[in-house]
Amino acid sequence: MLRRAGALVMAEPVLAILVVAFVLLQGLAPRAWTSLPALVDWQTVMTLAGLLILTKAIEYSGLLTWLAHRLVRRIHSERALALFLIALAAALATVVTNDVALFVVVPLVLSLHRLTPLPLRQLVIVIALAVNAGSVLTPLGNPQNLFLWQLSGVSFGRFVVALAPLCAILMAMLFALAALSFKSRALDLSTDADPHPVDRPLASVAGVLFVAFVLLADAHHAGIALAGVAAGFLIWRARIVLKIDWLLLCIFVLMFIVLRSAAALPWIHALLAGLALEAPLRAYVAGAVLSQVISNVPAAIVLADFTHDWRALAFGVSVGGFGFAIGSLANLIAVRLAKERGMWLPFHLYSIPFWLVGGAAGGWWLSRF
Repeated sequence: MLRRAGALVMAEPVLAILVVAFVLLQGLAPRAWTSLPALVDWQTVMTLAGLLILTKAIEYSGLLTWLAHRLVRRIHSERALALFLIALAAALATVVTNDVALFVVVPLVLSLHRLTPLPLRQLVIVIALAVNAGSVLTPLGNPQNLFLWQLSGVSFGRFVVALAPLCAILMAMLFALAALSFKSRALDLSTDADPHPVDRPLASVAGVLFVAFVLLADAHHAGIALAGVAAGFLIWRARIVLKIDWLLLCIFVLMFIVLRSAAALPWIHALLAGLALEAPLRAYVAGAVLSQVISNVPAAIVLADFTHDWRALAFGVSVGGFGFAIGSLANLIAVRLAKERGMWLPFHLYSIPFWLVGGAAGGWWLSRF
């Protein structure tokens, strides 16, 4: 029994921490069970559920893998490959979330590594940075953006315009870093000729539904959109709905309950209220720093109740995805997918300076514009 519990904690440390925190909070400051659902932002959860179904459908269609392998055959140098993978990972992260982008691009790198020797650790690190930087641009890029978009009530387009400058700064930094870090050594990837079949009907339906879902979510009808998408796939391809990351949804619901319960404790509430986060730069710094301790999604949820400046908070938690690996769950996923030993030290040698420089640049932009 203890072994199984230990294995669960090791496999899902975030869930384990949230469960322990929930038990402690209910012991110290118990809330009525009937009041707990009101702590959850259900619009965000429903939007996330719909996106998980649609991105899983796109993943199962094989379209992204086929496209990535087709494009990579045109690459002729190590540096060009790094720049291409950064662009690919960032572009995918704007549409199918940073986690899904990793599940496409990191396995692509691993398969290419079997064809020719590649600097695997470096590539995985810059891909992790790329999905965090690219996901800044849209509400679909990551869970904290999705939450802040729903919370702010602004249109999809306005959100993109507001976050575009930070995304551009981070991507420019990343391209410069890759140009300096990778050599121009010649590569021959033309032997990557394995077939990668595409389920065209599934890819087409998923693409159309993706656009429709985003439009409905933008109009604050996520519940209707989710019901339609879920019912359609349950009838046509039930496996897609059954295989989404249900645990992530549970973690997200529990995160709202735990963090909002904790923030309501008198001493924590007084501490956060005393930070005067209505000032944009204060909200920005709080988001960037708190993310280093509890990750950027929880940081966004906690701090959102103490500031109305959603743009400053979005800037802060976006930059907070860099720095320590815990800043973004995407970092942990990237390292896990690579299955390479000794990744943590080189990851932080890249990520911490990137956080410091990106944080200074983001703060400068926020204060000027």
